Amino acid sequence: MLKRNLLLFALTLSIGVTSQTFKATQQKAARVKSAYSEKWDGLKMDLAKKGINENFELFLRVFKADKVVEVWLKPKAEKEYKLFKTYAICASSGELGPKRMQGDGQVPEGFYSIAVFNPYSSYYLSLGVSYPNASDKIIGKGNLGGDIMIHGNCVTIGCMPLTDMYIKEVYILAVEARNNGQQTIQVHIFPTKMDEKGMAFLVKENAKHTDFWKNLKTGYDFFEQKQQLPKVSVDKAGHYLFSEK
Repeated sequence: MLKRNLLLFALTLSIGVTSQTFKATQQKAARVKSAYSEKWDGLKMDLAKKGINENFELFLRVFKADKVVEVWLKPKAEKEYKLFKTYAICASSGELGPKRMQGDGQVPEGFYSIAVFNPYSSYYLSLGVSYPNASDKIIGKGNLGGDIMIHGNCVTIGCMPLTDMYIKEVYILAVEARNNGQQTIQVHIFPTKMDEKGMAFLVKENAKHTDFWKNLKTGYDFFEQKQQLPKVSVDKAGHYLFSEK
């Protein structure tokens, strides 16, 4: 049932639901309708306090060791993202380092986007992440697996679960961004904050991933310095490349 629902909503995205109808389509699902009833008025008040209008773009940044999902928003008329909220990840699996095959229990690390909205998820509400990406397909081993999500229900093997109360807010913000015309909602997943202290911690934790993490750090630093998202591409060896959009 879960896979069938994921395929259904992946198809919904791929066939080009217009920005005017996406929100209405999502609100036909009882859980999304309930989430809007419970959370949207409060979120609008929080947006106003941050000086962010409702016509925004969304960026999600995940830190595995810190067990948080950061929600960044950018008003359409502005260039820089602003940190809006930080949500606690309530369960975890695997260790620090990338996901390289199905069944390894790992949460991926790298540069992804939201590929699926699933309002009928077995985990309350879920946002499917675009794993495996081009880099994973080059560097990974055998069957890479899939169905990596930010979801509710606070259980996981390789996903990023939030409480049901938190996923309601994140899901609504993603629906709003999509409804505003944002076709690509980026999700950057890091092992930890990749400043000098964080890199020293990572090398001590598992030195075999040092080169991979240095590659991730380049993308991390781009956003930290500019508060703007880089254009991400991948070379033949699976290394991430970053440039101005």
